[in-house]
Amino acid sequence: MRVLHFFKTYLPDTTGGIEQVIYQLCEGGRAHGVQGAVLALSATPQPERVQVAGHEVRRARQDLFIASTGFSREAFGMFSEMAAEADVVHFHFPWPVMDVVHFVTRHRRPTVVSYHSDIVKQRTLLTLYRPLMKRFLSSVNRILVASPNYQRSSPVLQQYASKVEVIPYGLDRAAYPPCSPAKLEYWRQRVGPKFFLFVGVLRYYKGLGSLLDALHGTEFPLVIIGSGPQEAELRAQAERLQLRQVQFLGRLDDEDKACLLQLCHAMVFPSHLRSEAFGISLLEASMYGKPMISCEIGTGTTFVNLHETTGLAVPPANPPALREAMTRLWGSHEDASQFGANAATRFEQLFTAERMCAETARVYREVIKQHSH
Repeated sequence: MRVLHFFKTYLPDTTGGIEQVIYQLCEGGRAHGVQGAVLALSATPQPERVQVAGHEVRRARQDLFIASTGFSREAFGMFSEMAAEADVVHFHFPWPVMDVVHFVTRHRRPTVVSYHSDIVKQRTLLTLYRPLMKRFLSSVNRILVASPNYQRSSPVLQQYASKVEVIPYGLDRAAYPPCSPAKLEYWRQRVGPKFFLFVGVLRYYKGLGSLLDALHGTEFPLVIIGSGPQEAELRAQAERLQLRQVQFLGRLDDEDKACLLQLCHAMVFPSHLRSEAFGISLLEASMYGKPMISCEIGTGTTFVNLHETTGLAVPPANPPALREAMTRLWGSHEDASQFGANAATRFEQLFTAERMCAETARVYREVIKQHSH
């Protein structure tokens, strides 16, 4: 069975949570008879075709980028060509251009949509886009969402309840490199024996401003892996608050990230807006058996991190509450290790790539069957 994934960005150009999900579906799908291919946009699409691990990626030239939306004339023809060879088209929402491509190309293939997030930031554009969005979501065969929390709290998804299915995102432990003793020792020396860790792209909805405010007047070491649009602003804030215990490490390779996940005391993930639909970094923390601190924003973050079970959930954009949660996890070895052990168990039960790929392959088979009747 051949599946075409369509999204605005993908590896090797960008690395984010959605890219990670598509990657796992393409790689893990093979065990379930699914051959994935990806079409994405790129500002520099030479070569046009690239191989990422075991799957092919084609890149259409991005002509324009406005309001978090990439536009490409080339994408229409390339999509038509790739959809003609696919048994299922798997869209990754939100990206309004994708809806247009879907209707203009009239591809007549069974369709699955991963609904990664409501549109949160672009409120004015949403008013213009809403009729197209409704038409698009009404036209597809199945809508996948990663947590029951998001399904319950999204006013959009409630309108399509009969075709929505919850399939949590999953990770493959084997895809994370083992850490050499030398590399572990290097990081131990560099960041110290006990620290909080944040992993993610430094974006407006990640709540890092609140986290830095929470650290003011404390000694808790914080290590930040990732870069992004807010980086300069956050560095300036850390400097202004004289937070000598904060280290910005930028983007790291997989082995370095794996070492820091292994070494950290706990993961702190302060995203405060619904743009954070799930939090792949929380899954990584769970996989490594680490306790977590996240915010209750009605999304998948508190599906992964259950309050008082795998960690602590605090109100969003609330530095005193974040500080209190960090103080508790830092001071109570018993709580931290119990939460971490529970997180590892929950990961194995719910959040493996194997489970995600098996469930998604089942949905593909169902929509093909539904489409042929």
